[in-house]
Amino acid sequence: MWRAAAAERRALADDLDGLGGEQWCSPTLCAAWDVRTVSAHLVAALDSSPWPLLAALVRSGGRVHRANDLLARRTAQRPTADLVGLLRGRADTRAAPPVIGARGPLTDVLVHAGDIRLPLGLAHEPSAEGVRAGLEFVVAGRPVGFAPRGRLAGLRLVAEDLDRSWGQGEVVAGRGIDLLMAACGRAAVLERLHGDGAVLLARRLNP
Repeated sequence: MWRAAAAERRALADDLDGLGGEQWCSPTLCAAWDVRTVSAHLVAALDSSPWPLLAALVRSGGRVHRANDLLARRTAQRPTADLVGLLRGRADTRAAPPVIGARGPLTDVLVHAGDIRLPLGLAHEPSAEGVRAGLEFVVAGRPVGFAPRGRLAGLRLVAEDLDRSWGQGEVVAGRGIDLLMAACGRAAVLERLHGDGAVLLARRLNP
């Protein structure tokens, strides 16, 4: 899983390296964050020092999502060349919250890379190993901060390109990476999915 995460970070760094100035300010599928801020979030998550996150937690009154936002926006003040270099240079980092484990950082880069690439029309085929691990994480792991409890209840996710399925219930079928992004709240990929369960998932993402 760590090798898959490192490969995805390097692939995204290569894509980011080719962006023009205006593209760095483009909106993404991650609400309220542009390309620069999503990239900065991924870079900040690889910092070996815990102090920046702890400081952000103090400033946010202990609210994790707010702390992540503060830290991402602060890191986003760095030059784009620094963000690309740090993402590439820290790609082999093996740090993960103890409750979430290694599949969390892998899922994070898979989903956020999609947040960036899809609106920009950048093609990328993530590794089957990585996508499988991400889907196992959001369905059967402890996906704190990724998929709230109940979002996938009564649904069977069928990854047609991976010949695998997760969960039980009404079928939601499509490519594995699209299933993963939908499970993590990205309604923009719903049009790529099909099956009776896709309608139920759409209602949950767009109440």
